[in-house]
Amino acid sequence: MKVVILCGGMGTRLREETEFRPKPMVPIGGQPILWHSMKIFAAQGHKEFVLCLGYKGDVIKEYFRNYHWNTSDVTLTLGPHPKVRYHSNHDEEDWTVTLLDTGQQTQTGGRLKQALPFVPDENFLMTYGDGLTNSDLNAAIRLHEKSGGTATLTAIQPAGRFGELGLDRERVTEFREKPVTEDGFINGGFFVFNRRIGDYLDGNDCILERRPLERLAQEGQLSAYRHRGFWQCMDTYREQQMLEGLWQSGKAPWKIW
Repeated sequence: MKVVILCGGMGTRLREETEFRPKPMVPIGGQPILWHSMKIFAAQGHKEFVLCLGYKGDVIKEYFRNYHWNTSDVTLTLGPHPKVRYHSNHDEEDWTVTLLDTGQQTQTGGRLKQALPFVPDENFLMTYGDGLTNSDLNAAIRLHEKSGGTATLTAIQPAGRFGELGLDRERVTEFREKPVTEDGFINGGFFVFNRRIGDYLDGNDCILERRPLERLAQEGQLSAYRHRGFWQCMDTYREQQMLEGLWQSGKAPWKIW
């Protein structure tokens, strides 16, 4: 199943890093957080990616264009007939990556809308380029297919600083501005969408997390797969340092590959 990853935001709350590169390229353990996210999907069988670029998208293009050069031991033969020999094999060699420039000012719904022509299948996965989890993505897909709805999100339980979801079993019924219970779930940013999501998206100013998801909830078209394991986004320098510490400890919960 194809995976759309939104990589175009400016990451203003992580200005220490994003002044020079887009947030998905901020490193964890020497590799961009985007790479970690893609490895999570690939480990569960999903290796076709559509990256929706915006702010400093050229940095992401350069990373993938020079992927083998930057991640391999190399022997160069110089002279009039130069050759390059790479000595490293990568688990990523069967990935396909589409790099799609969706505009620097485009909102999340607009980026997703632009990605749809590159996602011909009935259902596909979507996430943002700054979140990590050990959630069972294929279980979310099974729930989505069973529900027959337009969208399924992964609902998680973080330390409360986000808006809470109203849930009725597996259906999302409403969005609440602030958590009201200790057991509240929030949108974890990992989605399964049917192509019908395009009917809920309009121009580049469309914000996916507002009217489109609200409409889906109101119409009973939005399901939730509840994940009680690890989840963490990277909005701040403190969160980046926390993820780096987990990686360096050798016990990063999202490392399922």
